[in-house]
Amino acid sequence: MSNGQRPPEVQFQVQMPDEISNGAYVNLAMVNHTETEFTLDFLYVQPQAPVARVRSRVITNPKHIKRLIAALQDNLAKYEARFGPVTVSEDGPVH
Repeated sequence: MSNGQRPPEVQFQVQMPDEISNGAYVNLAMVNHTETEFTLDFLYVQPQAPVARVRSRVITNPKHIKRLIAALQDNLAKYEARFGPVTVSEDGPVH
C-alpha cells in the first residue's frame, strides 16, 4: 500500500486436532536448509540409546525462519526475566 498505510489486520482462528494438542516431547533438533527452504527435525533421544526418533518435521521458508528466530529470542528473554538465566551444557550435541 502506498501513502504509508498498512494493510488491514487479518484475524483468523487456529484449529488444533486432538492428536496434536498433547504435543510431543523432544530433546534434540536438527536443522538443514537449501536455498529456498529450511527443514527442522525434532527428535527424542532416550538416555543410553543409540537411536534418535523423529517426532516431528517442519519445512518452511527463510523469511518464516527469521520471524520464528525473532519470536523465540523474544520469548526466551521474557522467560529468563521471569525465571532466571537458562544455561546450556557445552557437551551436548549440536546439529
